Amino acid sequence: MSNAFYSYLVANGHGLPHDPFKSIIAPRPIGWISSKSSQGELNLAPYSFFNAFNNTPPIIGFASVGYKDSVKNIESTGEFCWSMATQPLADAMNISSKPVDSVVDEFALAKLETGTPNEVSVPFVAASPVSMECKLTQIVQLNNVNKEPLDTWVVFGEVVAVHIASTHLKDGQFQLVDAKPIMRAGGPGDYFTISKEAGFYMGRPT
Repeated sequence: MSNAFYSYLVANGHGLPHDPFKSIIAPRPIGWISSKSSQGELNLAPYSFFNAFNNTPPIIGFASVGYKDSVKNIESTGEFCWSMATQPLADAMNISSKPVDSVVDEFALAKLETGTPNEVSVPFVAASPVSMECKLTQIVQLNNVNKEPLDTWVVFGEVVAVHIASTHLKDGQFQLVDAKPIMRAGGPGDYFTISKEAGFYMGRPT
């Protein structure tokens, strides 16, 4: 292997102080997912394996390493919400990641008010500038290259309602920079946001 690159076979380990995989796949938007159990217990948890996967209809999804309460609740009820995690809400988002018993309401734990949904029974984070109500479309358990099942579950949901704070709309366009979304990148505790200075425009070739 060339000395110009630090190369390794994943099966043999990376040989570095920290696994670089999640630092390389970055930035990763945060799936701040709210769900509700069949008994009505609320759950709120952030997932850094999250993104949009389809436009029409809009479909978003997140991956849970382990069959956690979010996956269990969504599989049971068929509903969830996503709320944008922002710099002003970073501490609350971090608190909601605390490993607690399934009966603990992370909304209350993080002192967050619940927003009232229109199409699902699951509340969203009222203070978030954007939230999406979703109905479950698929839950996929990942396999490795040998077709062996992994303890990782990808949850996909169709967006059925969207809530955007009017203060972040200008001439009908959502002002993403002003919302100060945060995302995961770099080391184990590193987060980043975006700025106008970091952006650039590039049209599609015709």
